[in-house]
Amino acid sequence: MMSTARHIEEASLNAWPALQQLIYDGWILRFAQGYTKRANSINPLYPSGLDIETKVAACERVYGKMGLPAIFRLTSIGEVDELDAYLESRGYRRIDQTRVMLLNMEAGQFHVESGLELAGETPEVWLGRFGAMHQSTPEQQTLHGDILRGILNACLFATLLKGGRPLASGLGVQEGAYVGLFDLITSPDARRSGYGTNLLNGILRWAQSQGASQAYLQVMENNHPARGMYEKEGFKDLYHYWYRMPE
Repeated sequence: MMSTARHIEEASLNAWPALQQLIYDGWILRFAQGYTKRANSINPLYPSGLDIETKVAACERVYGKMGLPAIFRLTSIGEVDELDAYLESRGYRRIDQTRVMLLNMEAGQFHVESGLELAGETPEVWLGRFGAMHQSTPEQQTLHGDILRGILNACLFATLLKGGRPLASGLGVQEGAYVGLFDLITSPDARRSGYGTNLLNGILRWAQSQGASQAYLQVMENNHPARGMYEKEGFKDLYHYWYRMPE
């Protein structure tokens, strides 16, 4: 399990690249002008040698210079107990508990219902559709686009259509045997109609055709409807992560 989780953790960082990045004694410091915590956080992924107090202070200085808060992203697969306790003692609050879920695709058959079409789109077209469903601001769309253009692995920018009308959008990023599912969203006026499941199946079908055998996604702990849908499709919890953010 630990090896699989480590591979997925690395793949997920590649799938959602920061605009700038620093490696500091086993910690990965990521910067993307504040767009999403995932791309603007400190990730203690590998073993360290320096003491925690020195490292945290250095990170705070670097992020302060960039005009960003020092947000730490901690995972259950790392040795982070001491760091987590230290950050808590410094007043960093724990937020956004998130599950990473895994699906074995090897025996799966993934279908999109008749009458629905899964369209693979250019990043620009897809971003416009996603932005409309997400109600993103122009600044958010610009930064989102910068991140998407930095993805180096194979991607499917997918939109589920019915009669030409966009119903749901999502992003699949493949790295070797793994495909990550990101930015899964259903149009607000089309929810609870099974379109999210059809979008998911369409992306998984594409990934399977590309040689992927394992699918992963990240879902908030308190997003019970989404978790229920993913569990119904066969996804199982693998590990979890959370953020520590200064007050």
